[in-house]
Amino acid sequence: MLQKLASQPSSNQSHLDWWQREDLCYHNGELVFAGHPVKLLAERYGTPSFVYSLDRAKNNLTRLHEALNESGFGGRYRILYAMKANRFAPLLTGLKLSGLCGIDACSPEEVEHAIACGFSPSEISFTAGSLTQKEYEILAKYEDLGMNCDSIHAIRSWGNLRPGTKMGIRINPAVGVSREGNERLQYAGRAISKFGIYQEQFDEALDLANKFNLKVTDIHFHTGCGYLTSQLEQWSNVMERCLWFLDKCEHLNRVNVGGGLGVPHQAEDGILDLVAWGRVLAKYFGNRDIKLDIEPGEYIMKDAGLLLLQKTFLERKSDTLFLGVDAGFNIAPEPAWYDLRFLPLPLIAPQGSINPVTVVGNINEALDVWYKDALLPDMTEQPFLALLNGGAYSSSMASNHCMRGKLKEYLLI
Repeated sequence: MLQKLASQPSSNQSHLDWWQREDLCYHNGELVFAGHPVKLLAERYGTPSFVYSLDRAKNNLTRLHEALNESGFGGRYRILYAMKANRFAPLLTGLKLSGLCGIDACSPEEVEHAIACGFSPSEISFTAGSLTQKEYEILAKYEDLGMNCDSIHAIRSWGNLRPGTKMGIRINPAVGVSREGNERLQYAGRAISKFGIYQEQFDEALDLANKFNLKVTDIHFHTGCGYLTSQLEQWSNVMERCLWFLDKCEHLNRVNVGGGLGVPHQAEDGILDLVAWGRVLAKYFGNRDIKLDIEPGEYIMKDAGLLLLQKTFLERKSDTLFLGVDAGFNIAPEPAWYDLRFLPLPLIAPQGSINPVTVVGNINEALDVWYKDALLPDMTEQPFLALLNGGAYSSSMASNHCMRGKLKEYLLI
């Protein structure tokens, strides 16, 4: 058994070590995560491996609970973990046992997996589009499942199977929010998207629900991902736009504002101000007689995981020093797909000079770059590397491209 260490981050943090915190820092010159020396984890478990801290995930959830309670929502909110971020079964079971969250699911398979990990259907909120008839029939078997329909077709399909029941509607306010305005991370905005029912269709949606005697008790919207403090003003604009939909629903008792809360990827990002975030929620929903659902995935899990990699080569080509590792973007696609850089961390604390190094993977594609011009010490004698923020939207999005999809996952408790 690995022995946990008591660690403290450096008190003199610079732009290079902004990420250090009590459970992730250098201790006696070695990188420590969740009380474990990361070098020992890499040597014992091999690479590529994802390691997750259950304590960090629970601490992230606890901060959300505190922010919601301080904003006046005590007793009338739920936090629903968006399990598409990370569906590792031991993690889901640990979250269930914590009692800190329910589940946001977006496929029948996710619903079944969550139930297998201990969650009851009443603890699961479901939202997805483009379902087959068979998938609707599977979902209809769970009487207490929270169903959100995100199209006219979905309302009709659900009404045929479950007339006279309660349901939710996913709406699209036509405005979105994302980290640094990254439109690839938005679910709503200038471009018409597949997500949700727009304002011009909403009366039709309510009329159709009424024909099936479906009582619309929930409004759901998820408008983007990864927003931080500087994007809260835009997120406030989204909340305001959504009020029009709420006021049209006679039986409304719950609003789901989605997830999207982000974590920093670089020093200048800063940590999301949860007090300010809570004030936005209180402004629009604090005086309404409704309950609130929040469905974060990234905020709960992203900084609760590291991706451990082994160095394969270190070589200068023209004016660029490349460091190759034994895994590529196929097992953690966000850097390539969304330009979200995963900061590389040496397992031995930097000493001496720091130089720009471009960290690349083993996939035969030009976009297989983990981090361009990362500032790293001399890595000649260091066999391993850790990538920050590997806990969400990494292993769950992995593929076997180039038949290099092999990875391992471990939960640290």
